[in-house]
Amino acid sequence: MNKSPSICLLMPYFGKWPFWMPFFLQSCRYNPSIDWLFFSDCGPLENSPENVRVVSMSFAQYCQTVSRSLGIEFQPGKAYKLCDIRPAFGSIHEDELQGYDFWGFGDIDLVYGDLRAYFTDQRLQSYDLYSTHARRVSGHLCLIRNTPRMRDAFKLIPNWQQRFCDQQHLAVDEGAFTRIFLRNKNLPQILQRLIGRLNPWYRRSEFVEAYSTPYARIDWLDGSRDFPQRWLWNKGKLSNDRDQGREFPYFHFIVWKQQEWKILQQEQLEVACAFAGTTTWSLSAQGFKQEQA
Repeated sequence: MNKSPSICLLMPYFGKWPFWMPFFLQSCRYNPSIDWLFFSDCGPLENSPENVRVVSMSFAQYCQTVSRSLGIEFQPGKAYKLCDIRPAFGSIHEDELQGYDFWGFGDIDLVYGDLRAYFTDQRLQSYDLYSTHARRVSGHLCLIRNTPRMRDAFKLIPNWQQRFCDQQHLAVDEGAFTRIFLRNKNLPQILQRLIGRLNPWYRRSEFVEAYSTPYARIDWLDGSRDFPQRWLWNKGKLSNDRDQGREFPYFHFIVWKQQEWKILQQEQLEVACAFAGTTTWSLSAQGFKQEQA
């Protein structure tokens, strides 16, 4: 029996673990064939599954690693700047990626569903880059084939050294990196596909909307702004109260985090310790709630 392509998600994160981290980890636990590798100064992760590993280092030490690897002076004032260099993670961490078929990057303000049900073995045979947005590289989850060509693809970004070293966050991962693969992303999709056939980078990439981030810029499945109000995580499967019978690879709750959840953080910190490790819970604008299995 053939083994599924191996995947490692690279996650530099500095500062303080967010209150919802136990729920994030539980969703990783139910994806045991995928590995997460953190580089962090946040300390050990309690009740972490075996497929999540933390390499302890300071933000300054990580920036030194980036500088040595890329031959630049990478000295940002804020850790959020790391989002800009995500396309180079494969090159920066080439040694740690030995033996993996794919590497990726992403956010932690989300919970995963069954990733292997979405990124099937058959699906992963066809392309070298997998974005869960239709018109740009998805910064919250993107998979890239672990080959020299794809590890170095970021070097096609014009003036990448200056962009990486700029103190400002420039959204390089979702902007300039996208344009290597999608050069006409605002055209109607049918024209985009026709023109894209002339671009070998586009032909080897998949841009499919996974509907992971409600309340953001992208309309929902039916083209409306009528978004799910509640998401259910049940033994590694992720669904919602609107799209009955449909599973989702992950739910990115950035809008709730920035708005409704700001006043709930202390409360959520307490309840997370109580039931994050159970098999069934839900998420809404009111936070996390334990559900009956």
